[in-house]
Amino acid sequence: MTFTVRGFAALDTQSDLVPFSFERREPLAQDVEIEILYCGVCHSDLHTAKNDWGGTVYPAVPGHEIVGRVTRVGKNVSKFQVGDLAAVGCLVDSCRSCSSCQQDLEQYCLNGFTGTYNDPDKHLANQRTYGGYSEKVVVDEHFVLKVPSHLDLAATAPLLCAGITTWSPLRHWNVGSGSKVAVVGLGGLGHMAIKLAKGLGAEVTLFSRSPNKSQDALDLGADHVVISTDKQQMQAVRGEFDLIIDTVPYVHDINPYVATLNISGTLVLVGYLGPLDPFLNTVPMILGRKSVAGSVIGGIAETQEMLDFCGKHNIVSDIELIKMQDINTAYQRMLKSDVKYRFVIDMASLKNG
Repeated sequence: MTFTVRGFAALDTQSDLVPFSFERREPLAQDVEIEILYCGVCHSDLHTAKNDWGGTVYPAVPGHEIVGRVTRVGKNVSKFQVGDLAAVGCLVDSCRSCSSCQQDLEQYCLNGFTGTYNDPDKHLANQRTYGGYSEKVVVDEHFVLKVPSHLDLAATAPLLCAGITTWSPLRHWNVGSGSKVAVVGLGGLGHMAIKLAKGLGAEVTLFSRSPNKSQDALDLGADHVVISTDKQQMQAVRGEFDLIIDTVPYVHDINPYVATLNISGTLVLVGYLGPLDPFLNTVPMILGRKSVAGSVIGGIAETQEMLDFCGKHNIVSDIELIKMQDINTAYQRMLKSDVKYRFVIDMASLKNG
C-alpha cells in the first residue's frame, strides 16, 4: 500500500528541478511517518541532481537533512509518538548484521547502506528512495533521530549532514580540551567543524585562501586564522595541529597542510572524493608518524549523540531560509559559494505549488 506525496525532482542532468508527485509506502510496523518541516540543501543534492558523480537515476528527489514532526507510527514503534519532533539524515537503512552495523557504524555497512535518496528502495519494487524535498517521509524508526525541542528547527536541519560529517572525525580522534584543531575551508562543513570543535573545548584555527573570511571565522568561534597562501604564516604553524579537518570539495594540494600536523597528527578529508593532485608526499608522514585519513557522515548512535550535544550547547548551523520554489536559484548560488553557510528549505512553501 502506498500514498501520494508532492515534492521537487530533477528529471535529467540539464533541467531545473520541478514539482513532482510520487508514492511513499504506508507505514509498516516499525515505521515512522514524518511531516517534513525543513530540509537542508547539501552539495550532495546538487551533485546528484546533475549526475556529477554518475549513477543518478531519474527522477531524483534530493534532500537528506530532514527535520519534521511525527504524524503516524507503526504498531511496533517504541521510540516515537505522534507529535514528536524527529529528524532523518543521510541513511534510511542498512543490513544491520555486518561487523560495521554491529558497531553502530551503519555509514560503513559492508553490504551497502540505503541512502535517503537515489538508492534502491527495499520496500517498493523498481523504485529509488526519494529524499526530503517533499511533504512527508516514511523511515524505519532505527534510522529516525530525536531533535532537542528548544533548538531552532530550521537551523538544526544541516546538522544531519554537515554537522555529523564533521562531528564524527572530531569524536573518532578524541578531540577535547587541550586539542589543537584546524579546519580547511569555510563553507557548510567548515563552519560546523569550527562550532563543534570549539564546543568540545579545542583551540581552533581556520585555514583559508581568502583573508576576507577571517572575521567570519572568528565570529563563528575560531581562535586563529591562517592564510594558506602566505608562506610565512604556514611556516609559523608547522608541527602545530593534532587534527586537521579538510572540508574542501575539489582537488587541491594537501601537502602544505600535512606539514602543519604535530607528531602523530591526522589530516582527515571529509569534502573531496577522488585522486589527489599533486601526489601526497610521504616523507613528512613517515618522519612524523602523521596520517592522512578519510571520513564519511556518521552512524545513527553517533548522530544522536551529536544532536544531544548541540542541544546541550545550543549549537546550530548558520542558514538562509528559502522557499521550495527557489531551489534552482539556490543551486546556482551554491556553485558560486554565495551562501552563509547552508540553504534550508521551508517546506511549508510546497503547499503553494
